[in-house]
Amino acid sequence: MNLKISALQFTREVKTGNISVEDFIGKTMEHIEKVDGNLHAFLSLNDNAVNQARDIDKKIKSGDKIGQCFGMPISIKDNICIKDTKTTCASKMLENYIAPYDATVITKLKQQDAIFVGKVNLDEFAMGLSTEFSAYGPSKNPWNTDYVPGGSSGGSAVSVSAFECVASLGSDTGGSVRNPASFCSTVGYKPTYGLISRYGLISYANSIEQIGPLTRTVEDAAFMLNLIAGLDSNDNTTINNNNADYLKDIDSGIEGKKIGIIKEMIGEGINPTVLSATKNAISKLEELGAICEEVSLDMVKYSVAAYYAITTTEAGSNLARYDNLRYGYDFSVEGYAFNAYIEKARKKLGPEVTRRMILGGFVPSSGYAGKYFLKALKVKSKLTRQIDEAFKKFDLLISPTVPILPFKIGEKINDPASLFLIDINTVTANLTGKPAISIPYAISNGLPIGIQLIANSMNDKLLLQAARALEKTVKLPEVPI
Repeated sequence: MNLKISALQFTREVKTGNISVEDFIGKTMEHIEKVDGNLHAFLSLNDNAVNQARDIDKKIKSGDKIGQCFGMPISIKDNICIKDTKTTCASKMLENYIAPYDATVITKLKQQDAIFVGKVNLDEFAMGLSTEFSAYGPSKNPWNTDYVPGGSSGGSAVSVSAFECVASLGSDTGGSVRNPASFCSTVGYKPTYGLISRYGLISYANSIEQIGPLTRTVEDAAFMLNLIAGLDSNDNTTINNNNADYLKDIDSGIEGKKIGIIKEMIGEGINPTVLSATKNAISKLEELGAICEEVSLDMVKYSVAAYYAITTTEAGSNLARYDNLRYGYDFSVEGYAFNAYIEKARKKLGPEVTRRMILGGFVPSSGYAGKYFLKALKVKSKLTRQIDEAFKKFDLLISPTVPILPFKIGEKINDPASLFLIDINTVTANLTGKPAISIPYAISNGLPIGIQLIANSMNDKLLLQAARALEKTVKLPEVPI
């Protein structure tokens, strides 16, 4: 049984009767049991997955209507709610929290007969970019288990890269889908803000976060987008995409398209190997008929500071509910004054979450809001105007996804400032609401490098076409697991 097939290959093989869903899911669960003790992508598994697969096989044999996923095994980041399933956000605070409802993306995938093989690891409450800040231990990069897989959707990227599922859903607040996609050599897609409902995603920073797919191919990302995009009455930030088909014309190519090379994302601090791969990708795009020119977005240099000022403020507000009175764990209030009880209860939160909650109280506080939060909003506004101007001249923008190669587990965990700077190339798409994708492009000394493309709002289809064109020029080795 070949578990290394893409999502679209899986649906074709099931449709033609070449594989049974039960066999594929059974082999997938066996593979997870075999490799995940080392990789630690999963926080929980779906013990009913094989039975669900058997039911789908019965529906197929009896000629019943089948959803477009045909029992496809998908992993779900553990900050997205699945009804009657643990949703921990990789935090001890929610260790035994059972979601009472399905996220909209889960409802949509259930309607298409997807099978959720399990919930996957993340940085606690999605706050981090290495998956080292999970309360249940770090995930490991399948290309080299001494290295981080990126984050915060590290478990999602690992599970796809290591053939533990054919696709995954993550969330992207500042690069949390694209960063691990780059580090693990998968496709990671952050859609236009509002294209995918956030209902049922446990909030971190509502104004900029988005759910997005991690897949093996660009076509698979388009397929997933077809299934989960669109308006949702439960999320008033969603936008009408008029049931766009992102797979249609995906092989149109990019001849004549103008691509801006973001000067500030290939400058100081970039790893020479990553820079070389980026230049090579630009050359490939030019060979395909694109016109590539440098463009300056000078507000990018302020983007990381603005991003953390905004997100910590929103996180401080969103995480206030974790006081062990509304959400939390079994811990008696007897013998505690109100503030002392909450302080004690929040000892369950990890260091990165605690740091961001403290910052989230300070940044918008009286006397400091003008100095930090309001300035950050001005940067966000100016950056958005600047990128909108760029898109008057260019169809797409390009940069490395991450300016460095994956780093060793533990190497940067005590240096938050150094970690934050790794977001320099990804936060712009979140702050401005633009769609962005990371495409696997190169392997250097056994470590992956991803290339990022950004498009204007609602130009997701063009973005996927360009990513597909670049993807077809690349032939990478298989992950050594």
